[in-house]
Amino acid sequence: MAEKRDYYEVLGVSKNATADEIKKAYRKVAMKYHPDRNPGDKEAEEKFKEASEAYEVLTDADKKARYDQFGHQAFAPGGGGFGNGFGGGFHDASDIFEQVFGGGFNINDLFGGGGGGRRRSSGPARGSDLRYDLDVDFEEAALGSHRTLTLPVSETCRKCSGSGAEPGTSKTTCPTCGGRGQVSSGGGFIQFSQTCPTCGGAGEIISHPCSACNGTGSIKERKTIKLRIPAGIESGSRQRLPGKGEAGARGGPAGDLFIVFHVRDHELFKRSDLDIYCEVPVPFHIAMLGGEIQVPTIHGGAKLKIPAGTESGKIFRLRGQGVQDAAHGHGKGDQHVQVKIEVPTRLSGKEKKAMQQLVEQLHDNHFEETIRMKKLAEKFYERKRKLESE
Repeated sequence: MAEKRDYYEVLGVSKNATADEIKKAYRKVAMKYHPDRNPGDKEAEEKFKEASEAYEVLTDADKKARYDQFGHQAFAPGGGGFGNGFGGGFHDASDIFEQVFGGGFNINDLFGGGGGGRRRSSGPARGSDLRYDLDVDFEEAALGSHRTLTLPVSETCRKCSGSGAEPGTSKTTCPTCGGRGQVSSGGGFIQFSQTCPTCGGAGEIISHPCSACNGTGSIKERKTIKLRIPAGIESGSRQRLPGKGEAGARGGPAGDLFIVFHVRDHELFKRSDLDIYCEVPVPFHIAMLGGEIQVPTIHGGAKLKIPAGTESGKIFRLRGQGVQDAAHGHGKGDQHVQVKIEVPTRLSGKEKKAMQQLVEQLHDNHFEETIRMKKLAEKFYERKRKLESE
């Protein structure tokens, strides 16, 4: 028989480790080597039982003290004054695992797979939730829309009503586990319970599987779902459709369907929370003299007054022209309009002459930014000349 490893080595902790450190180390090792995560791996099963044994000793003050003094001999018959082993009967590795992770834990939740807890799973079970990622246009997300989706979903078999057994027949108690859904293995003071290999933990077997679903209790069908896209959703928004997920097992309720929205970008509009941003061109003469322009919004056209002397880059706010608050169903954001001064690019000879006459009437003192730039430049050059003369 192989020599037993040091308990501290098994968990990877020092002899001075605290109870929390020992527990944390055990959780890590147990999760790694749990048989439901390593089906059929005997070496992993042994390491799981070894870790459980180490945890039980090192978290009990009396047992730990004896182990620190006598080593493994403390638990041998007549060894180190520890005549009847642990003095508390045999201990199941799964019991220790449940104690650490919580008595109501679900092994499927931990490992995302097929093992099973210690309880029979022959009763109704809720179906799995489904996720569907849906790409939508900017307009649909901002204003709301309707879609019809056709999705492959597991539905409860109508022939056997989800039981998996051919109508007129019944399930029988599993002969391997006697209906418990678990079988025990191991020896010494550690006993390990695992899912029954015959019935898969159900405690029952189907002698005559349903001919429609082959005993699964569900069949794959394409389901048509009418979806309302609420106004104001954004990328990452989720919509839950109760009962539209996978069929439940053994007559259990169906899971839910979660729609995750992904909004496509738009060439004109940008969005941040409930606010809309866009850039609009303003003819140079309106920017110079003032006037009114038509601005596109997600709700339609809106008029915007442009004050005389407006410069390129100035931002105006149109209140209430943003996106509706999808979470509360009321209230809207604003639209932020950044103007970009546009100069004419195609002029006739007559128009160019008229522009030239206008330009001849203008001087630098008509342009505040030009005056400001010249002052700053002159200040820089004055400082430059002073530095060069030193």
